[in-house]
Amino acid sequence: MPNAPEKPMLADRAAASTNENPLRGRRVAVLATDGVEQVELVQPMEALRAAGAEVHLVSLACESIQAMNHDDKADTFPVDRSVDEVKIADYQGLVIPGGVANPDRLRADPAAVKLVRDFVEHDKPVASICHGPWLLVEANVVRGRTLTSWPSLQTDIRNAGGEWVDREVVVDQKLVTSRKPADLPAFCEKLVSLMSSAVEESLVDRAIEQTFPASDPTSFQVPASAGAMNERRSRPRDEAAPPA
Repeated sequence: MPNAPEKPMLADRAAASTNENPLRGRRVAVLATDGVEQVELVQPMEALRAAGAEVHLVSLACESIQAMNHDDKADTFPVDRSVDEVKIADYQGLVIPGGVANPDRLRADPAAVKLVRDFVEHDKPVASICHGPWLLVEANVVRGRTLTSWPSLQTDIRNAGGEWVDREVVVDQKLVTSRKPADLPAFCEKLVSLMSSAVEESLVDRAIEQTFPASDPTSFQVPASAGAMNERRSRPRDEAAPPA
């Protein structure tokens, strides 16, 4: 009889699960308020959930926010956390959707601006689309970076020290930006890819720490001080005994 196929190793099964759901067990914050463009809110959240992430809608207060379809009211969405409740360590990354009124309101709130700055300074993935990069400008995190946005923001971005380009999606280190709703497929793909890479990076770092734990410094003999060495040099040498 042919040998029965071996069951896959636990590590292989875990790897397969990770490949299918690379953000399983990870939380991602989506920062938005009234006036957010609905499609730019919903599609990234759906993409993140499909990759296994737990997504929290973060806003200025824990109440529902009003989304928009351009100039028309769309649906309302319940808020999971207020900006004051968010702890950076609890989240894999941050998404900032667009809509003209949404980032304009958020950039006037010091706590929201600080939250964006903290994510960038902690080297966590941040993704922003359309008018969302207004918050990046307000948080003073675009200097020296290349990004894109809705075209009317390009002067603001350049004045803040960033380089603006007209492309559907731009990745600069751990910052992903796009211009408009038509760019959402590329934006969502890069968003999930970047956050998945960050997860793998953190897992590798953790494995290295476990494999090579910090150890006590190697002990070695401390050389004699310069003063002691000079003292020895100044002593007269013993005369060699004459030959017999």
